Amino acid sequence: MIEKKSWKEFRDSGFLWWINMILHTFGWAIVCEIENDEIINVYPARIKFRGFDNKSNTEGYIKVSEYMKENAEELLKESEE
Repeated sequence: MIEKKSWKEFRDSGFLWWINMILHTFGWAIVCEIENDEIINVYPARIKFRGFDNKSNTEGYIKVSEYMKENAEELLKESEE
């Protein structure tokens, strides 16, 4: 089953941050261009920086933890099907 989701939902869930933490290891990132609080473009890019500041990391961990808490039951059920 595939359910298309928006880049906004992906970003709001903390997953863009989490994936970019991994991609930073290899000098890559998924970049979202934002204008007026709206994502207008998304693309992969080579980057020179690595990692995020403490505030971004704290916010990212909270978002991913909230997503897991809110979706744990459904994720477990889907994995057992």
